[in-house]
Amino acid sequence: MHPDDTSAQKATPPQPTTRSADEGSPERTSAQHRAPSRGVRALLTSPPARVTLAAGLAACLGVATYAGTQAAAPEPPNTQEPEAATERVDAADRVSRAHLRQAASPTPASPSPTASTSPTASTSPSATEEPTPSEPVPPQPVAGLTQAQMDNAKVIVDVGTRMDIPHRGLIVAIATAMQESTLLNYANGGVPESRNYPHQAVGWDHDSVGLFQQRPSSGWGSVAQLMRPTYAAEAFYQALLTIPGWQEMSVAWAAQSVQVSAFPDAYAQHVTRATTVVTALV
Repeated sequence: MHPDDTSAQKATPPQPTTRSADEGSPERTSAQHRAPSRGVRALLTSPPARVTLAAGLAACLGVATYAGTQAAAPEPPNTQEPEAATERVDAADRVSRAHLRQAASPTPASPSPTASTSPTASTSPSATEEPTPSEPVPPQPVAGLTQAQMDNAKVIVDVGTRMDIPHRGLIVAIATAMQESTLLNYANGGVPESRNYPHQAVGWDHDSVGLFQQRPSSGWGSVAQLMRPTYAAEAFYQALLTIPGWQEMSVAWAAQSVQVSAFPDAYAQHVTRATTVVTALV
């Protein structure tokens, strides 16, 4: 049918010439959308907006760069835990070495007394090395005496010296012992007890014993006491000191005053030898 046909034109329904207020035309819609675009461009072209936008972009780039760096950079190793572990290992190693030293070498840690170089061990003489006191040298016999007689004479002189007896009194004692016992320690055959003690000869004169032939029955002392040369000499000196003026007496008379012998003149013969003995011992 030809488009100019009236019937065709009539058959086509008429188009409304007016649109609803709610229905916008494309041109209006485009206009509405284009208006904001022009506003944004205007805003972006202004200098303050550009500065702000540049700052924002820089900040965003910085954040993105930092985030990328953090993501790309490897996480730093945790050095605290390895360091702590290393310290624990070192401590354990030191303790182990200390135990090993104590267990392996106890002797060097505490030197033994035998290896010590102390003055006691090296310089001080030991008990066996200390010089032992030498025994007293026996006096050299004089005046024809034997060693036993000279030893007994020394005992008599030593006791008198300890008692502060004058030199003359020592001669009196030696002369008396020479006459009574020849300077030998006598036991008595009639006094069996006397033979139980050290003695050098045996006599039979009453109950007289010892160097000075003193009698227990006369009150000089017990048998045991009188058989000891030191006691016998001390008893003689004590008796001599009780004699008035004994120092002005002759040696023989002083001896007789103590002994009360039946032979008072017998002591005089021993004065010279007694003097020699005393001189040798004092």
